[in-house]
Amino acid sequence: MRTSLSRPRVAVLGGGIIGVSTAARLARRGADVVLVTAGRPADGASGRSLSWLNSFGGDRSEAYHRLRVLGIDRYRTFANRVPASAGWLKFDGGLTWAPPGEADGHRAAFEHMRRNGYDAHWLARDEVADWTPGVDPAAISDEGAIFNPGEGWVDLVPLISWLVDDLTAAGGRVVEGAGAASVTVEGDRVAAVRTASGERIEVDAALVATGADVPRMAREFGAAIDDATPPALLVRARPAGTELRAVLNTPRVAVRPAPGGALMMDSDAAAREVVEQADGTYEVKEATVEGLLREASAVLAGNPALVLDSYGVGRKPIPGDGEPVFGELDQVRGLHVAFTHSGATLGLIAGELLADEIVTGEANPLLEAFRPGRFQ
Repeated sequence: MRTSLSRPRVAVLGGGIIGVSTAARLARRGADVVLVTAGRPADGASGRSLSWLNSFGGDRSEAYHRLRVLGIDRYRTFANRVPASAGWLKFDGGLTWAPPGEADGHRAAFEHMRRNGYDAHWLARDEVADWTPGVDPAAISDEGAIFNPGEGWVDLVPLISWLVDDLTAAGGRVVEGAGAASVTVEGDRVAAVRTASGERIEVDAALVATGADVPRMAREFGAAIDDATPPALLVRARPAGTELRAVLNTPRVAVRPAPGGALMMDSDAAAREVVEQADGTYEVKEATVEGLLREASAVLAGNPALVLDSYGVGRKPIPGDGEPVFGELDQVRGLHVAFTHSGATLGLIAGELLADEIVTGEANPLLEAFRPGRFQ
């Protein structure tokens, strides 16, 4: 958005981490901001995210790796600035291992991370307890595991709540429960956002950060965004007295601690068992949830009996090429989109960079590889 307005009017659609983070940053940059959410903030994909803060592996672009590392850095800065985050933002590392006899890919990822200066240690099974507690060594394959001490996790619900408060403190406005909002374009530029109830919000720019709905909304304006969004299932177990601190990514389950001693877990296998109904709702079999709890117990020291607290199910935003989609649509001036996997890791840095671009009209080179126009 290239404008001489001293206080641009901006609407942000979406109550997930990317939308709320961008809105808060916009308000701090002096924009006249309205955050528009279909329901309540954090009630979508951000509310059911494992939220592992990482750049593990070697199968993403250099630009994506760099952005993820910056994302982790911003969380460390945030943790120092906001003491209240101590209960829901941790940097206790990540532990990952491959299925028995299938460690070649992990070995290649390990070598890639070491070459790029990403802190990684290959541990034998009997070394794991010296680095991170709460893991059953019998669950680890003979080849060992990779420990990344600089990684962590965040609970996005309290973070989003904090950012909403920061947004309103800076003069921003929040419209909750707005239903399926739409974007109005006049000529070749964005002009307004309209809520389901008919309220029209005049804008100079808008950001569509509606998670899995972004590709559909972009198509309305002739913009194609490749979409690989799958169903996702996140299970929360009641506190079980485990000493687990790191995020575990194992062949059959991913597990992390949560505030109050609870445990969060998911797996690709469990997600594939979710059935999407014709009306857009989801069926989750009891056996799927019970199986995920058993798999989590099997990787924890003492193999505690895990009891279901709750679960969340829905779509997990993933672009077709796996890389983030950030920036202004070529088809509509002033209309920006944000569509990405790893929303937790990128939440703060993406909000910062998107807000700066919207306010200044100047493209940031850190986002150049992720423009929506690459799919045209």
